[in-house]
Amino acid sequence: MTAVAAKAPKPRKRRKLGYDNIAGILLSLPALLLLILFVVIPFVTAFYLSLFNVRMGSSHAPVFLGFEQYRRILFDPETSGTFYHSLLNNFVFALIVVPLQTGLAIALAIMLNQKLKGIAFFRTFFFLPVVFPMSLVVVIWTLFFSRDDFGMFNSILSAVSGGAIGPIDWIGEPAIALTSIAIMSIWAGVGFQMVIVLAGLQEIPTELYEAASIDKAGKWLQFVHITLPSLRNTLVFVVMVTTIFSLRLFDQVYLLTSGGPLDSTSTVMFQAVTLAFQEGNVGASSAMTVVFVLIIICLTLVQRLLLRQEKEIK
Repeated sequence: MTAVAAKAPKPRKRRKLGYDNIAGILLSLPALLLLILFVVIPFVTAFYLSLFNVRMGSSHAPVFLGFEQYRRILFDPETSGTFYHSLLNNFVFALIVVPLQTGLAIALAIMLNQKLKGIAFFRTFFFLPVVFPMSLVVVIWTLFFSRDDFGMFNSILSAVSGGAIGPIDWIGEPAIALTSIAIMSIWAGVGFQMVIVLAGLQEIPTELYEAASIDKAGKWLQFVHITLPSLRNTLVFVVMVTTIFSLRLFDQVYLLTSGGPLDSTSTVMFQAVTLAFQEGNVGASSAMTVVFVLIIICLTLVQRLLLRQEKEIK
């Protein structure tokens, strides 16, 4: 027997659950519990209610319908049209808000990433709309959107055009009502994305910009080849969060237009709330909510695959 053959294989040592792993599990427990409490349980409850004909305030017992509510929402011509129209409004709103709000957040973050006196005031000023309640935002922008000559936007247009452009009903015209809400939403929410991008900018080493300046690279080249690549992971997060926020549009529509005019600003969340609390149809509202949540999850997964973070690509 050779010396090599005489050596018996050493038994593999089992990895022990280290202190760091235990600490990580314990630290993630609160987040996991909150996720179960505020996401999983409400979703499961909504799915359960969607299987029944549940009427708010009705004395009749709920009737089991199975997946009939889903068939009506997705395939019944009498009810599916409203759902798909509201879903289209959600997508149009997201297509307007996500690129414009992200681009504006990048511009503001770069502008406020300067070492100047009083820069903290301007950072607070641009972030201030985020902390405003939506009801206050709607009151402010109702004055901007006023359709008479005293509305701010109409006054500006009248002054610029010399009175050639008459008053515009910004939230009363079906063709522009959703765009008006999108503009208001961008103003109200851009400060949140700005702060995230600003934090990402402050993590970029200044040596990169100094080296680029030595190589005589201009501001635009520095932005394209240093700033944007360094902000990739931050922008992936910003785009995903902004998309989710845009798709769950409800407050602005409820307070400003109530889905009008002619359902041009109606969204899926607005329709679900209307079904539940005005028409009392909790089952149909729950089914619509479940379908909408699944659509958002699918879109988020697609975005996750298309906009993977830098470490995942490597």
